[in-house]
Formats: sequence, structure tokens, C-alpha cells
Amino acid sequence: MKLCRLALAALCLCFAQAHAEKLAITFDDLPLNGELAAGMTRVGIVDDVLKILRRHRVPQVYGFINAGKLESDAADGALALEHWVAGGQAVGNHTYSHLDMHKSTPEAFLAEVSRNEPALALLDAKGGAWHWLRYPYLREGDTLEKRREVARQLRERGYRIAQVTLDYEDYLWNTAYAHCFAAKDEKQIAWLKSSYLASASAYIDADREMAKLVFGREINHVLLLHLGAFSKAILPDLLGLLHAKGFELVTLAEAQADPAYVTDPDAASKYGGTLLEQWMDVRALPYPKVPPKPRKELASVCQPQ
Repeated sequence: MKLCRLALAALCLCFAQAHAEKLAITFDDLPLNGELAAGMTRVGIVDDVLKILRRHRVPQVYGFINAGKLESDAADGALALEHWVAGGQAVGNHTYSHLDMHKSTPEAFLAEVSRNEPALALLDAKGGAWHWLRYPYLREGDTLEKRREVARQLRERGYRIAQVTLDYEDYLWNTAYAHCFAAKDEKQIAWLKSSYLASASAYIDADREMAKLVFGREINHVLLLHLGAFSKAILPDLLGLLHAKGFELVTLAEAQADPAYVTDPDAASKYGGTLLEQWMDVRALPYPKVPPKPRKELASVCQPQ
């Protein structure tokens, strides 16, 4: 009887793995998002994250860079990017200074894309796999004309768009953690972890529901994260959460091999958003209910009184 139960459990596990939703992890705003506490460095954060990715056998991860951030701390930032690539991870274009396309012209936006390319080419001198672009703020155009023109020129330059389907604004926790780490406030750090995981779980579930509303099926997903002070502390727990939710981790190219990523909402957007949010808005579909993110608490936690 025990052997039968073990065989049945193994069969169920194989079935679940065969039908698992695939997910690619990506990081924005390299070399760093948010503030650092004393003693933290960009190189240290990258090295710590690389160790976690290796330990959990995460397939190659894309980090989307803003080379303009090197102007404030070129040595630490440049070395962090070099470590990222030396650690087997990939880099993509996030524009030179994280330019909001809704606040610029197509010409200005594309100039920012070009200005970021020398750093990308230097980091990926052999592979040439950096022709992926992640729109800052996930904004692809506040007018249809602008959206189409920028998309056309990006295609002509050989770019693919790194879309997002899972997003819960994880960057909100980065600076908050730096403050609590500096204050050595373990109680608040524990709250940061629990509030992060609760938000991540709720919004991931909602995004998966949105995928079924939009495409009528489960799809491969792309998760948006932001590399920052909190990454080392929360990434192992997040990977555990993703595993518990049944995701199979894959590369960005594997995730976007899903036909869902060939679709284009082809519409202007006031706020921008993930691929799923754009489609939800175009089709006027009602969003799943989710709890509010603790924005006010994160902005005030561990602040000097």
C-alpha cells in the first residue's frame, strides 16, 4: 500500500510538472533600484543575488540596465554590471535614464535607447543578446501614433519587447528595507517580508486570473522585479512562493515563446501597464479584486522620528 501511495504521488508530481505554468524572472533598474544602507554596495547586492540564483538553479535572468545611473557612482555600478554578466546573467535595454515615453517624443525616446547601447554592447561583447527592451514604467505610448512609430523603429533595430505579466511593484520595499536595515529593526524587517509575500501572492494570483480572462487559458508569465537592497533578504522566500504556486522557471525567450506574446493591444494608454493590464483595459474587462499595497506604511517605516 505504501508503495502504491508513493507511485501515485510521483505520478501526480510528474503531471503537475508537465502542466506547470512557465515563468521567467527579470530585474529592472540595474545596477540598483532604491537607496542603500551604510555598508551596502551595488557589487555586494549583485554578488548576493547571483549566489541565490545559482543555489536555486534559476535559468538565465535578464537584468535591464539604465547606464545613466553610472554617472553617480561609476566604479561600483560598472563593476556590479560586470559581475552580473560574469555570473552568467543577461542584460537588456531599459533606456539610458529610465525615460518615460509618455513624457517624451518618439525621437527623444529612441535617442535614449541608442544612448544606452554602448554599455550593453560592452557588457555583452560576445553574445549580442542584449536586443531586448523593457519600457520604463511599462509605458508604450500615450498616443497610438507614438506607440506604433516607436514599436516600428525598435523592430527595425532588431529589438524584442520584454513584456511583463506579473507585477506587484516590488520596488516599494527596497528603500524601506534599507532604512530598517540601517536601524537594525528586526521587527519591522519581519513585517517587510510578510507584507511583501502577502502582496506578491495576491497579485500573482490576480494576474493569473487576468490571463485566463484575456486569453481563455493559462499562459507563460514574465515576472518584473527590481534589483535593490531587499533582493537578498526576500528572494529565497519569493522563489519558495513561486515553487509553491507551481511555476516552472524558464528563460525570458522560453516564456515569450508563448503565442500570447505575439499579440498587441495596439492602443494608447494613459497609465501604461503589463501586457495583461493593457488587454484588460482595451476590452474593458473588470479587474480581479486585490488588497491595497501598504504604500503609506512602506514610505514611513523605520524613518527617523
